[in-house]
Amino acid sequence: CVELDSSPTTRLWSPSSFPASFSLLPIFVQPIHTLCIPSLGQEKSTEEPRRSCLGHSMDEYGAFNLKDKAACFTKCRQSASEPCDVGNLQKYWLNYEAYLVEESLTEKVNMSFLKALVQNLSTNTAEDLYFSLKPTQIPRQVVKDEDKPPDRVRLPKSLFGSLPGNRSVVRLAITVLDIGPGNLFKGPQLSLGDGSSVLNNRLVGLSVGRMRVTRLAEPLEIIFSHQRPPSNMTFTCVFWDATKGPTGDWASEGCSTEVGPEGTVCRCDHLTFFALLLRPILDQSTVQILTRISQAGCGVSMIFLAFTIVLYAVLRLSLQRFKSEDAPKIHVALSGSLFLLNLAFLITVGSGSKGSDAACWARGAVYHYFLLCVFTWMGLEAFHLYLLAIRVFNTYFGHYFLKLSLVGWGLPALMVIGTGSANSYGLYTIRDRENRTSLELCWFRDGTATYALYITVHGYFLITFLFGMVVLALVTWKIFTLSSATAVKERGQNRKKVLTLLGLSSLVGVTWGLAILTPLGLSTVYIFALFNSLQGVFICCWFTILYLPSQSATVSSSTARLDQAHSASQE
Repeated sequence: CVELDSSPTTRLWSPSSFPASFSLLPIFVQPIHTLCIPSLGQEKSTEEPRRSCLGHSMDEYGAFNLKDKAACFTKCRQSASEPCDVGNLQKYWLNYEAYLVEESLTEKVNMSFLKALVQNLSTNTAEDLYFSLKPTQIPRQVVKDEDKPPDRVRLPKSLFGSLPGNRSVVRLAITVLDIGPGNLFKGPQLSLGDGSSVLNNRLVGLSVGRMRVTRLAEPLEIIFSHQRPPSNMTFTCVFWDATKGPTGDWASEGCSTEVGPEGTVCRCDHLTFFALLLRPILDQSTVQILTRISQAGCGVSMIFLAFTIVLYAVLRLSLQRFKSEDAPKIHVALSGSLFLLNLAFLITVGSGSKGSDAACWARGAVYHYFLLCVFTWMGLEAFHLYLLAIRVFNTYFGHYFLKLSLVGWGLPALMVIGTGSANSYGLYTIRDRENRTSLELCWFRDGTATYALYITVHGYFLITFLFGMVVLALVTWKIFTLSSATAVKERGQNRKKVLTLLGLSSLVGVTWGLAILTPLGLSTVYIFALFNSLQGVFICCWFTILYLPSQSATVSSSTARLDQAHSASQE
């Protein structure tokens, strides 16, 4: 039994018999003299929070049930691996604000992750109302002439007069909710690791109960303080829309964003939970410049790739060994897939959103297919390089190039068929800071096909790229650890080794790896667009140096000899 004060609102700190996660949670109870709490065994204390995290008793706000939900929220907000019923847990804390307004006599809530102020206000107020939103403190009302806190909310006086019903007093709740880095209140927009996040993981809730307040004549203002964002990121004012998707998602309808040097002003015409999203963005001029660079680079690459294919055909007719060697065939297969990818890119970007939905679907599918073909053939280049330089012995495979072709052209086809059956292709839009359209192209649909994009493009590329980097690292180690006697006999060995590695790098897709550096700033985005669009030029230079009769003996004779030995073993 714990003795309580008889004050109108009493804060009771949990006894030591509760789990550690409960020990800092204040409970608000009605004025009584003594509250008896039955002793809970170890099994009860560990089982109850687990069950509540999976969705039990999501509409009860009694003292003990509130403790369980607080413990669940604390665990789920810290880690995305916790077994949580995300939708119900989010709904529980969204409805808690309405509960404070309509059913509870509590005026202040001070939890580790939630700070709330509930206050009775006159609907005939003559001035706008200001409230401080300092994250570590309970929200408090401030006077207009007081020093303005960096994080604050302004409620226009017209808001209270526009409320339905003839009431003289309205009960208002202001909540600051820390959602943490876990999977709560993330939604489809923030769950896939594209760099988007909620600023400081903080939500601000405004409520007058279960009454819907929308289409305000004068919008409310919420100011979020922050430092200047990176050049490739922008802020967007959003609110949590529980009706979107199975568990809710962020939306921006009815809100405007005004970014300043020390903070962002969000103006919205309704009451709910608000946040400031930090997300990657490209403005219209940047998108146009990057598009021009990519188009020019792809056009130049197509010319060099076509030359590579023609050169291979000429050498195959004039040199007998080209009919049996596999490496030139793999190089040409990669060149062909890259040529078709560049062509598909130019068509997709040039046509934009023109045509029917079916035509846009087809363009997106074709572009996706050739992109996957390029990734696959770069992985096969790395596999062939592994056989040539690392494994060396026991490398015989019957119908070797035929099997590689089945993988290089067939596996992407299966992935595109699976993706297309889910209706994932459609119009994709890139927007600028003012939410204006910067570029439209046929690719993956906005929002609905995000998972397919990350699995079949980002995930697949990451697998092939990492495999290629591992093989290239092993080959680099082997090249630079050749016997010192060989290095002494031949001059310019270091230059030849570097040229060899540069050529092999173009085959396994090192230029694509520059995409990993793009979050560092806009300059890396330009570097990626330039070098990656010129991959065809690098491949052509390598092919020419390697296989033209006047050059193959001087620059990369070791690679050619390895491939000849591999071809002989195939025969």
